[in-house]
Amino acid sequence: MFHKTRRKFTVLFTALVATCLLLVPGCGSDSSSDEKPLIVVTTNILGDVVSKAVGDVFNVETIMPPGADPHVFQASAKQVDKMMQADLLVVNGANFEEGLLDVVEAAKSDGVRIFEAMSAVDPLAEQEGDHDEHDDHKGHDDHEGHDDHEGHDDHEGHDHGGVDPHFFTDPGRMAQAVEQLSDFLVINFPEVDEKDLVSNMTNYSKKLDDLDNEVMQTLSSISADSRVLITNHQVFAYFAESYEFEILGTIIPTASTLSNTSAKDLVDLAEKMKDEGVKAIFVDNSSSDALANALAGEFDGVEVVNLFSESLGPEDSAGSTYIDMVRTNSELIAGALTG
Repeated sequence: MFHKTRRKFTVLFTALVATCLLLVPGCGSDSSSDEKPLIVVTTNILGDVVSKAVGDVFNVETIMPPGADPHVFQASAKQVDKMMQADLLVVNGANFEEGLLDVVEAAKSDGVRIFEAMSAVDPLAEQEGDHDEHDDHKGHDDHEGHDDHEGHDDHEGHDHGGVDPHFFTDPGRMAQAVEQLSDFLVINFPEVDEKDLVSNMTNYSKKLDDLDNEVMQTLSSISADSRVLITNHQVFAYFAESYEFEILGTIIPTASTLSNTSAKDLVDLAEKMKDEGVKAIFVDNSSSDALANALAGEFDGVEVVNLFSESLGPEDSAGSTYIDMVRTNSELIAGALTG
């Protein structure tokens, strides 16, 4: 009799547990994924970096899909709501996300934490600078000026007028951004597993440092007099500074694809190309290459090379992750300028 009663109780208990699992959200289940803080990232480049750097400690969602032009991208109502509900919003900064500036400002006003990657790196001015003197691979050997992380707990008060936003073409600077993001997360999210988080962030930062060294090795085959870049618009100034290249000119003479060029600008650029014996024009995968092809058509043997610059490529492409993107770009540049 006892065994029959016990068996009935066991069956009843099992049925109740099953009902609980089916009808009550989180009852008897692991809901830790839902409880993780949510990081929303504007660009797909930073989205890939952040998701790989934080590992499973946070939930990470990215707003811009692969191939999006960050200068013109507009968020949907659902994406805007996601940004406003984020525990942390990670942005590139320096007006890079031109179509999202109002949303980012509204999120900040609404109390959403903001981490601006540009505030974590040594900036360059938004103009064609002098790239002739790069004797010390600036910004990679000791990351001067980034040992003290004070002042980055709210990322307010940073005026980026006139700053080139394309820091991500330099993996050394991206490593700086990851290091400061790590400190920011530890300070602002004490509820997460600090040991796990710091370990993840450190491991990914090390991968970026290794990538930096790999790129230098890949580009070592290019002679000094061939280290000249003509680009679609001002995207590769950080790359040029770090790897000893000269930006001879850009088809669109600003850091934004929303700007225009003139016939005189193109004539002047063509003259420079002729004088320097330029071998290639490098264009970015997220904007039109029509002007680049027209300009290259004026010369014999000038190649138009598509690079992954302001956006990652699709999943099956050679630029589907940030590390793959940087590696592929360095290989394409070396292939076009060697010989």
